[in-house]
Amino acid sequence: MQINSQYFMPAEWEQHERTFIEWPVKDSLVWPENYKEVCEGYANVVRAIAAMEPVSVIVNEDTKEYARELCGNKFSNEITFLSIPHNDAWVRDNGPTFVWNDNKELAGINWRFNAWGEKYVPYDLDDKVAKKVLEHYHVPVIDSPIILEGGSIHVDGEGTLLTTEECLLNTNRNASLSREEIEEEVKEKLKVSKIIWLKRGLYGDETDGHVDNIACFARPGVILLQACHDETDPNYEITKENLEILRNVTDAKGRKIEVIEIAQPPIRFYEEERLTLSYLNFYFVNDGIILPVFGGDAIEYDKKAEEVLQKVFPERRILPVDGMPLIKEGGNVHCITQQMPKGIRKED
Repeated sequence: MQINSQYFMPAEWEQHERTFIEWPVKDSLVWPENYKEVCEGYANVVRAIAAMEPVSVIVNEDTKEYARELCGNKFSNEITFLSIPHNDAWVRDNGPTFVWNDNKELAGINWRFNAWGEKYVPYDLDDKVAKKVLEHYHVPVIDSPIILEGGSIHVDGEGTLLTTEECLLNTNRNASLSREEIEEEVKEKLKVSKIIWLKRGLYGDETDGHVDNIACFARPGVILLQACHDETDPNYEITKENLEILRNVTDAKGRKIEVIEIAQPPIRFYEEERLTLSYLNFYFVNDGIILPVFGGDAIEYDKKAEEVLQKVFPERRILPVDGMPLIKEGGNVHCITQQMPKGIRKED
């Protein structure tokens, strides 16, 4: 069912009906030898979310029982398993973007997906996941002709969207489209009137600078920013640049932006590759926040990040989870999740 109407993307902190997570596929891993560790990391996130809201785990048939085993029975009423073939496990990027109208009637955007500029193949199954999810839950589909990953955008629910030029304008996504054409499509599909363009995301981020690693809205008019103050680190100049942009811009309502910084954790490498550790890759759940932490030399930074978030969100419970099994594969908690906001949808 195709529709055209005044649907808009609500903020992530709105109440959720459920969260989606795709189960890892061993053949897609950067480090296949870590498959068990990665799956245990995903299961930890599933259980943390299930303590706050329902979770739908998207599985391939051959991993359904393993996923069920690792996720356990404690939250058996809150965790369901949905069989949809997929190549990889980053539902933030290949899953649907849920939208609603003023009556909170749900629909979903089905963006095109090309595995972050064709960095990984195959991705044909991943490109079909969003539509299959929407059809399963009887949510009307709104197709978009552009390639866009959910991790590249963040909204305040009041007409403002945050993104990076490094990703959204990258020629490995929509080479034939101009900035104006991309902006027009995003504004139309999500019903935003103002896009705040940061230049770059975190240094070394293989997604080409997804915004969900470096900045996000805490509430309308307030943006959390991961900050680096080490002048020898490439993220120092990126932080300076982003701060300058945010301090000189207004949102869709004409408000000046308040910026709250969260300190970047210490640099860490795995197999000689720098990891893009980020506290901003947290995930809102109903009445809580799932926060990736990194331990070791980052323990004090972990605690400080938790303290900052607790101060910003005093009404929410902060639930730390080990982010290391996930970040070795290139992403974290926000990257592996996708929210379905509470709304009205057609039932069987």
